[in-house]
Amino acid sequence: MRDFFLANRQFLVDHANDPDDWMKKDRNERARHYIYLDKYGLFPYLSLPHSFRDAVARYGTGRIGRDGLLPWRIGEYSLKLTNAFKAENWDEVKLDAAVLAHYIADAHDPLHTTQNYDGQLTLQKGLEARFSNRLAERYANFFLFRADEAVSISDPTEYAFDMVLEANTWVDRIILTDRSARDDLPAYTDDYLDHFYNQMSSTLMLELNAAAHDAGSYWYSAWANAGRPALPSH
Repeated sequence: MRDFFLANRQFLVDHANDPDDWMKKDRNERARHYIYLDKYGLFPYLSLPHSFRDAVARYGTGRIGRDGLLPWRIGEYSLKLTNAFKAENWDEVKLDAAVLAHYIADAHDPLHTTQNYDGQLTLQKGLEARFSNRLAERYANFFLFRADEAVSISDPTEYAFDMVLEANTWVDRIILTDRSARDDLPAYTDDYLDHFYNQMSSTLMLELNAAAHDAGSYWYSAWANAGRPALPSH
C-alpha cells in the first residue's frame, strides 16, 4: 500500500482537515469530533455501551449526540473506506482515508475526550489552543516520529474506544501541568510554553506517534477487509 499513499501524500495533507470545514455548514458535525467520557461516571466509564444501538437505547439519541460521537464516527468511516476499496473508487479512497485520519487524530487528543476540553470548568480557558495548537507550532521541529508498523484491526469501533480511553488518562495531567506552568507568570508567555512543553512533550510524542500508527492500521485493515485489491501507483 505504501506507494499509493506516498504518491498521494499531498492530497492527504490537503484534505485531512476537511471535517473541520464541514462544521461551518453542518451543525451536527462538531459532535463527531469528541466524546465527553467524563459525562458517564468514572474511568473506564463502564456505564457507556460501546455499541451505538445499545448506547442510544440506554441514554437516548439527544444525549448521545450532545456528549459526542467520535468513536462511532471512526467506525463509520472505517466501513466507508472499506467499501471504497471494494469498489476500487480510488478518488473516494483517498478522501475517506484523509478524513478518517482526522478523526483518529482527534481521538488521540486527550482534550477531545472530556467536557473540560478548553479548561473552562477549572478556570483555565484557552487550554485547547495552548495544548493542541501553540505547543505544536512552537516545538514542531523537535518532534520525533517513529510510528510502529500497522496492525490489523478486527473491530474498528471497539478499537476507537480503546484510543479515546487511553487518551483520556492524560486529561488530569494536562490540566495540572497547564496550571503549574503558569505559576508566577503574568500571562501565557513563551516561558509558560517552555514549562508546559518540558512536562508534556513525552505525552505529545506518544499520542502523535500512536495517531500515525492507528491511521495506518485503519487504512491497512480497510484494504485487507476489502479483499486486498491491487492499488494504482498514483
